Amino acid sequence: MGEAALCSVRSILIACPQSNIGEVMNNSETKRALIVVDIQNDYFPGGKWTLHNMEAAANNAALLIQSARSSGELVVHIRHEFPSVEAPFFAPGSKGAEINETVKNHDGEEVVVKHQINSYRDTNLKEILDRHNIEEVVICGAMSHMCVDAVTRASNDFGYKVNVVHDACASRDLEFNGTVVPAAQVHAAFMSALGFAYATMHSTQEYLAATKPKVQTAK
Repeated sequence: MGEAALCSVRSILIACPQSNIGEVMNNSETKRALIVVDIQNDYFPGGKWTLHNMEAAANNAALLIQSARSSGELVVHIRHEFPSVEAPFFAPGSKGAEINETVKNHDGEEVVVKHQINSYRDTNLKEILDRHNIEEVVICGAMSHMCVDAVTRASNDFGYKVNVVHDACASRDLEFNGTVVPAAQVHAAFMSALGFAYATMHSTQEYLAATKPKVQTAK
């Protein structure tokens, strides 16, 4: 199937990303929230569950957070904790389960603690978004193939306009039936699937350029 045909199919499901990024991101009437998913110490070098390119993704996420704060938009930090201290990573009360300093929440910002893959499940995330009359969400974080995937699909199912900033997300090598799938391919496969029907995809620079406030010139 060619690109034109793919865009035609996508347009039935979501607005085709390559044709309307500016229109989507510059709609000042839309209430938007940034959701930062599980950028926690155990995913970084030296942690218990290191991800590929986690530091680069976190640096990009920090730019998104800075932009959202400057615009007065809602920033929601998601932090995962497993219920047991025997967990392979993100053990309750551990340093590894803390939000990394690169994207540390400011006082007063929402922090949602979850124990499930889906950030909405058994949390108050939906309540927070509804309280702020949010219509559009921007998602970044980790892992691309797990919690980012889950919150993106769920956000779409709840009716939010969804954006994913792909280079502010990170993944890791996976194995299935004896085949090792490199992290870059895992990430690309999941971003491709989400971008087909669940979300509009952006790089960090694309997103920042599209949401940069327009300067009003004197007439």
